[in-house]
Amino acid sequence: MNTELIGIIVTFLITVLLAFPLGKYIAKVFKGEKTFTDFLNPLERFIFRFCGIDPNKEMNWKQHMIALLSINMVWFVYAFFVLIFQGSLFLNPDGNPSMTPDLAFNTDISFLVNCNLQHYSGETGITYLSQLIVITFLQFVTAATGIAAVVVLFRAFAGKTTDKLGNFFVFFTKTLTRILIPICIVIAGLLAFNGTPASFEGKDSIVTLQGDSVQVSRGPAAGMIAIKHLGTNGGGWFGANSTHPLENPNYFTNMVEVIAQVLIPIALIFAFGFFIKRRKLAYIIFGVMTVGMLTFLIPNLVSETSGNPAFTHMGIADNAAMEGKEVRLGVTASAYWQVVTTIISTGSVNSMHDSSMPMSGAMQLLGMMTNCFYGGVGVGILNYFVFLIIAVFISGLMVGRTPEFMGRKIEAREMKIASMIALLHPFIILVGTAISSYVLVHHPEASWAVKPSSWLNNPGNHGFSEMLYEYTSSAANNGSGFEGLGDNNVFWNISTGFVLILGRFLPIIGPVAIAGLLAAKKYTPEAAGTLKTDTVTFGIMTYAVIIIIAALAFFPALTLGPIAEFFNLR
Repeated sequence: MNTELIGIIVTFLITVLLAFPLGKYIAKVFKGEKTFTDFLNPLERFIFRFCGIDPNKEMNWKQHMIALLSINMVWFVYAFFVLIFQGSLFLNPDGNPSMTPDLAFNTDISFLVNCNLQHYSGETGITYLSQLIVITFLQFVTAATGIAAVVVLFRAFAGKTTDKLGNFFVFFTKTLTRILIPICIVIAGLLAFNGTPASFEGKDSIVTLQGDSVQVSRGPAAGMIAIKHLGTNGGGWFGANSTHPLENPNYFTNMVEVIAQVLIPIALIFAFGFFIKRRKLAYIIFGVMTVGMLTFLIPNLVSETSGNPAFTHMGIADNAAMEGKEVRLGVTASAYWQVVTTIISTGSVNSMHDSSMPMSGAMQLLGMMTNCFYGGVGVGILNYFVFLIIAVFISGLMVGRTPEFMGRKIEAREMKIASMIALLHPFIILVGTAISSYVLVHHPEASWAVKPSSWLNNPGNHGFSEMLYEYTSSAANNGSGFEGLGDNNVFWNISTGFVLILGRFLPIIGPVAIAGLLAAKKYTPEAAGTLKTDTVTFGIMTYAVIIIIAALAFFPALTLGPIAEFFNLR
């Protein structure tokens, strides 16, 4: 076993070792139990008083969703106006211009929905002010939104029959004060002490080893990079994201950043078990998600470390696919990051995904297409919950038992919601890809689509993969891209903007609605005939449902893209 492989195994083990106690702590925070951060109580009470919030007023699931959508609408309007006027505002030492309305629309929605798809370059497309009060601000509050939503699900199954599911604003505030901000301070400190900029200075002039004079962008980057990973956001301070040597200076910071982006998604799984006092169920969910990760990680690692067969056919030795990778990080660490950042909704990159081998690209796409193996903060469990409900229903029919989960019967209404959410994801991705493919083929010079013939730097199968990846990344709230695609134009800014909205809010509303409906039903204690959902057998069933429903729905599209490209290389 080589040292690079040992490096990613150690990274994953450290993540799990940190996530377990963090999950226990998160459960205590939201159950209102005593924790070492209780000294923040006065600050939280001040926030509630200042905002006119009654923390003792409990909400049902509908009130939770109204609160969530309302506050997100306020953030949308606020962020849009800052972006279109940023060039005229202060904290702009590099003189970056304001955004066009269509780019501001896309950027605003992208960061509002925790996707952080960037159709601009961080150094030149946005100012320090916008980076701080729009980009970084939204990265904190959208991550807190996802966690607050999943706590509603926790509350739904923590007791017996109830429609009182806590207070959204309490969950939201405590997520910020007790979890996100404290951990981000630690991560930002580690990054800053390893070379990541943390000042308000403008560009610096340096002379390279080759004797070239270049301008290097700086700014208060460390804090933004911390929350971009911890909150599974992913937008880069620099255009090159975490391939940039100032955003990710060395192997240690690479480990810190990749641990940060997986930490809370795994911790929330354990928190669920602690919160509802069903640890075994949490372990089964963690096991299924980990097997799902390995399903994509192993082929990705093999593909990237085996090299490009096209070079072999030319008689050139190629022991690893180094194109688009950082030598200081290596192929294995890059392959691990590629899978981690796509199975959850971070979307940050430490290598160029457009340069990945075809099979690696397919695994990255599948990670976003399934969108529930760990997943983003909060929404990962919500997405998994949809498939869990479907698995319970199918299993109940197979063995002739009434479908039940946690003592509540699953009936037609819950199944309709779950099925609609499960089908929505492939629908918006495939429809978007089909429309863009039609426009490209039949209207290649259309001015209203900003000359589609100029969209793609890569023709054929890989060009199709670039368009498929863009909509998949948007729907999965991921934000990474196959950057051969020219996406900063009206067509892509608007079309992906609508996919971003649908891909974020409906998959939150649906699972929360199911949880709320089940919580209000009569609780039936488990008996000998109850279908057990905390067994390895049921875990295998859930995994099969995810693969069949989520992955196979995309097989024809994958065949036209990365799979065809893979066979063309042989």
